[in-house]
Amino acid sequence: MPEPPAGRLTPGVAFTYDSPVPDRHDPITSAAAIPGTTDRHPLVRATAAPGGLGRRDLLTRAAAIAGGAALIGAADLARPRRARAVTAPRVYTRAEWSARPPTSPATIIKAPDHLIVHHMAFPNSTDYSLAHAFQLSRDCQNLHMDTNGWSDTGQQLTISRGGYVMEGRNRTLEAIGQRKNVFGAQCANENGHTLGIENEGTYTTELPPTALWNALVQTLAWLCDLYGLSPDTAIVGHRDYNPTQCPGDALYAQLSRLRSEVAGTLGLASAARAGSVTRSGLPGPRTLGDHGPAVGATEPRP
Repeated sequence: MPEPPAGRLTPGVAFTYDSPVPDRHDPITSAAAIPGTTDRHPLVRATAAPGGLGRRDLLTRAAAIAGGAALIGAADLARPRRARAVTAPRVYTRAEWSARPPTSPATIIKAPDHLIVHHMAFPNSTDYSLAHAFQLSRDCQNLHMDTNGWSDTGQQLTISRGGYVMEGRNRTLEAIGQRKNVFGAQCANENGHTLGIENEGTYTTELPPTALWNALVQTLAWLCDLYGLSPDTAIVGHRDYNPTQCPGDALYAQLSRLRSEVAGTLGLASAARAGSVTRSGLPGPRTLGDHGPAVGATEPRP
């Protein structure tokens, strides 16, 4: 089954196709063969400063995001340039995967200071097709709306095991087009300042397929560049905030490697290292789609 194509965010136009991701669906590496010690990312709750992220040449550019995002005025786009051009993923819109209308529109909020990696606690499907990815998004939305009682899908972005990146919560691409975020339902008590990426599968003992991993690296690099975030401090796991195994012991042990690859994509140096897989003892999924606390008691109804 072929991998999905990647895409480039070209100034002034919507996402367009670019070079494909390598045609592989095997796990990124053997979990048992990862050297080193368990890596627990230090939680940094303050807004990550964009300083120290490479050359700081100011530029003016315009960009548009598919799915109804407004063009950003050139005067609002003066921001640091990375050491390397960043290729954006091809993000499939809610209209493309046939999302249900939300019961209420999402609220656009300030830019995120952290990007949260989740596993969906869904089965590790071997169907890597686009049709499966679209059905995955519909299944997730149905679960969140019909079972959880939320107004819509909770997370901002979803990545299938075939490497397809999809818009999650309504108005997400509109907000990203403004270098902002939408208030979601993906990390309890932290939804006001974080953006969540759900990765199809359950990664307590297994690792994601290469297609998903590559898409996740590309997506995180794009978001770090867009928001002016440092991969070493901005990329975290759900468990860094809430008592949950999410994104799974196996994937969590790879977050340092993930930060390093994202930094490399941005042309930045990183001292990140891979950690070994150990049993965390944290709560795992109890039901389909249960990746841990998603909404805090004092947060607005999702």
